[in-house]
Amino acid sequence: MKSPTSRYPADLDHWRAAGRVAGEARELGLSLARPGMLRRELAERVEGYIRDHGAAPAFPANLSRNSEAAHYTPSADDPEPLQAGDLLKVDVGAHIEGAIADTAATVEVGGTHRYDNLVRAAREGLEAGIRAVRPGGPIDAVSRAVEAAVHARGLKPIRDLTGHSIERYLLHAGKSIPNVAGFTDRRLEEGEVVAIEPFATNGVGSIANGPFGHIVRFRSDPGAADPALAALFHRFRTLPFTARWVTDPAEAAALGRARRLLQTYPVFVEAGRGWVAQAEHTVLVGASGAEVLTATR
Repeated sequence: MKSPTSRYPADLDHWRAAGRVAGEARELGLSLARPGMLRRELAERVEGYIRDHGAAPAFPANLSRNSEAAHYTPSADDPEPLQAGDLLKVDVGAHIEGAIADTAATVEVGGTHRYDNLVRAAREGLEAGIRAVRPGGPIDAVSRAVEAAVHARGLKPIRDLTGHSIERYLLHAGKSIPNVAGFTDRRLEEGEVVAIEPFATNGVGSIANGPFGHIVRFRSDPGAADPALAALFHRFRTLPFTARWVTDPAEAAALGRARRLLQTYPVFVEAGRGWVAQAEHTVLVGASGAEVLTATR
């Protein structure tokens, strides 16, 4: 990720460009989320925007709603439309040659405004966490800021969903950025790319595994023995993807043969069935604080 002579990514222009595209795709998804819109169509529009603007999706568009916290992406034949009052998380990622940007925001479909407090809690938690970013500073300071901002709205941060460090072709690169203080003694490093990702809920503040969804990733390189499978790995590496993207019949058949080589993501649901809002930016840890890579203004 970093050159020998710099603490910063050698391909920093790619990280910034991926951040810009991801942020624009997020805003497109929020603007299109209207009653009657199929989640499948919304995902395809967002992912298509990323591809049309010089990047590739870093993972399938996550369009989790209500008590679903994360990891819902529609299948190719998903019939579900959005409904007025749905609390929709639009969580998208873009990458350029493995330089990844990950970003999310929450919208209440149809503008019903019943859950404005939840949406604001996640957004204010994100803003507070970003303000706490310092090179060499404790990650726990970011966690403490997120937690305080969410609690100030009378709500709970989800303690077992976290932000994360990002490296080239590695969406979750090893460091966690908890949304609750007291879980890590690690520090941020100048030049590091991290996602800060608060989740706010009116439930119990933890998640449970729901049904397995439509997101998978390769656990490791499957090798060259199966050419169609090797082509899939070359395309996605270890980034998450979905069968909805695999339209070539030979590759689709290979995917069916590869179940033991794949990790399948369950949909995360709030353990008390509370409703969930999410906000997320990817930031570069700079000399004086955070550079937000996924901002659009």
